[in-house]
Amino acid sequence: MDRMLNVALPKGRLGEKVYDMFARAGFPCPSILENNRKLIFENPEAGVRYFWVKPSDVAIYVERGAADVGVAGKDILLEYQPEVYELLDLHTGVCRMAVAAPKGFAEDPMRTLRVATKFTNIAMDHYASKGRDIELIHLNGSIEIAPILGLSDVIVDIVETGTTLKENDLEVIETIVPITARLIANRSSFRFRQKEIRRLAEGLAALV
Repeated sequence: MDRMLNVALPKGRLGEKVYDMFARAGFPCPSILENNRKLIFENPEAGVRYFWVKPSDVAIYVERGAADVGVAGKDILLEYQPEVYELLDLHTGVCRMAVAAPKGFAEDPMRTLRVATKFTNIAMDHYASKGRDIELIHLNGSIEIAPILGLSDVIVDIVETGTTLKENDLEVIETIVPITARLIANRSSFRFRQKEIRRLAEGLAALV
């Protein structure tokens, strides 16, 4: 094997879960489990090099070829539409993209709906498909407080358990799309290293 397969993993709980799947699929890298602050880990015997990156950056590393493959949430793929191949639904990191509003919210169809979100493309596409006139408010964090403070009418965000919404007196009024983690590949890598990438994808598919 001429070089190791570069794999971008999302930092955090999801990445640890996903690494466990990679290891069971025959691509282990024991040094990744050591308690240290390193970000890059190699196992030449298994022909694999892993690195931790921010979840929202995985697709960028893969699209630009710094990683051959990676694991990204469907939310990131829908929002940024990177030019990558989506190879496999890993059925982990399960959540949904949803519209939430204060309890008892009644929408006035005659008024422009104010929508706070960090997923502006997903929100735009969703409301465009309904022919609904909206004003988008792009926020990067603590989206839940936007309707409470009167900044927006509703929010579009990822909902896992719904606990944060409940604690802020919000509720889901509509699910836009279910979200899970996906195995993605760089287009050029997939062309030139198809055999190794397919072996990895098949190993993971057997575990899903």
